[in-house]
Amino acid sequence: MKKGLALTLFILLFFSFTTPTIVNSQDEMPGNCGDLIKAPFISNGQPFRAFLTGDEVAEFHTTFLNGSLYRLVACSGKNQPIIFSVYDTNRNLLFTNDEHNRASVWDFKIAGSVECIIEAKLDTKQATSGMALMYIGFKSLEEN
Repeated sequence: MKKGLALTLFILLFFSFTTPTIVNSQDEMPGNCGDLIKAPFISNGQPFRAFLTGDEVAEFHTTFLNGSLYRLVACSGKNQPIIFSVYDTNRNLLFTNDEHNRASVWDFKIAGSVECIIEAKLDTKQATSGMALMYIGFKSLEEN
C-alpha cells in the first residue's frame, strides 16, 4: 500500500515539474512581446496565451471599459505573425490586423463599455504550430 502511494506521488511530482517546462519552453516565449506595452500604457497583467497547431483559433474573452485608451499586442514565440480579430458578443467584427499588414500592435478607444471576443491564429503559410500571446494595456483618458 505504501509503495503504491509513494509511486503515485513520485509520478505526480515528476509530471508537475517537467510538463510546464516542455509546454512553456524558452524557445516559444518571446522576450520583447510584453515590452510593447510601455508608458504611458499599463499592462493588465494577464497575458492570454495558447499553443496553436494548423488552423486552430484561440478565443479569448475580455471587457473594454469606457474612458480608457487600449493597446492590444499580439506575438508568437518565433516571431511568426499572429492574425487576430476583435468581435463584440454578437460577432460583429470591430478590428482585424489582417486588414492592416498584420500589425502586432493596435491602439484604440471604444465608446462605452463592451465585452469582446479576441480570436488569434497563426499564418499557416509561415508556421504549422506555435505559441500565440496577446497582451492588453490601458491608459486612462480621464487624467488628461
